Amino acid sequence: MGDITAANSVIMVSIPDLFPVPQQLQGFAQDDIFDIPAIESVETLMGVDGNLSGGFVFKPIPMEVTLQADSLSNTFFDQWWTQMQATLSTFTANGVIRLPAVGAKTTLTRGYLTSYKPAPAGKKVLQPRRYMITWNLSAPAPA
Repeated sequence: MGDITAANSVIMVSIPDLFPVPQQLQGFAQDDIFDIPAIESVETLMGVDGNLSGGFVFKPIPMEVTLQADSLSNTFFDQWWTQMQATLSTFTANGVIRLPAVGAKTTLTRGYLTSYKPAPAGKKVLQPRRYMITWNLSAPAPA
């Protein structure tokens, strides 16, 4: 049996116009680091004669990142959001996910901050904050 821990995962994100040096995201939530859902990149049509045709279509790649309420990386997302509000524009990001446990990495390009949680939920303890970055392209490769 191999080791499939997520504890040694590394996510680096750069925003050329704000953070040209890649920033390592840290302080992930207890049970959630990140999630990228399945991408449905083929559309199919069934002809009246029963023949199925299909074609590749590009799809955006949403990635949810979940950080503890006290994570210093929340500041990265706060500054990204604040600059978007101040300039009334978007800032694109680039990223890399490294998964040493399975010897893999994924390079992510042209990402936008598409969901921002301004503050943690206040419960018995402050709850994690979730962010969504929607990427243009994802390129998985061996690490």
